[in-house]
Amino acid sequence: MITRAEAIKLLEETGCSSNVIEHCEEVASLAFEIANKLKAKGHEINPELIYLGAVLHDFGRCCTHEISHAVEGFKLAKARGIESEVSEIIKRHIGAGISKEEARNLGLPEDDYFPRSLEEKIVAHADNLVKGTKRITIEERIALMRRNKVSKKIIKRVKKLAEEVDGLSN
Repeated sequence: MITRAEAIKLLEETGCSSNVIEHCEEVASLAFEIANKLKAKGHEINPELIYLGAVLHDFGRCCTHEISHAVEGFKLAKARGIESEVSEIIKRHIGAGISKEEARNLGLPEDDYFPRSLEEKIVAHADNLVKGTKRITIEERIALMRRNKVSKKIIKRVKKLAEEVDGLSN
C-alpha cells in the first residue's frame, strides 16, 4: 500500500496547491480519529486505508476544481497503480454520494458514486466536516449548503450519512 509520505508527495508532484494539500491532511486527520474511535468500539475497519484515502480524496483537484475532480482523481489513482480501495474512496467522497442519474445530469460518467464501505463513508463524512483546514459541525455544513442553494434531497443525504457514521460510535 502507498505510504503517507508517498501520498503527500504525489499530491505535490501532480500540482495540487498547498491549500488543497492542507485540506486533505486535515480531512485525513479527522477521518483517522473517527476510524480509531469506531475501531475501539469493535468495528472492523482499516484506519490506515481511511487515512490514505482521505489524504488522496481531492487528488483530482490537480486537474480541476469542478465536481469532476472525484472522477479525475479516481482515473489518476488507477493509472498510478494505487490500490482499488483507495481509488474507490477518491471516486465516492463527494458530499454523501451521487446517483447515476445525478452523475449524468452533472456531465460525469454514468456511475454510482455513493460511498458503500465504512471506509468510504468515513472519508466522505470527514470531508463534509472540514471547510478549508477548519473543522466545522454538520450543522455548519448544512447551513453552508442551504446558503449555496443545494437541493433538500442532497442535504438530507449528507445528514443521513452523518447520522450513520456518528451513530456507530455511540
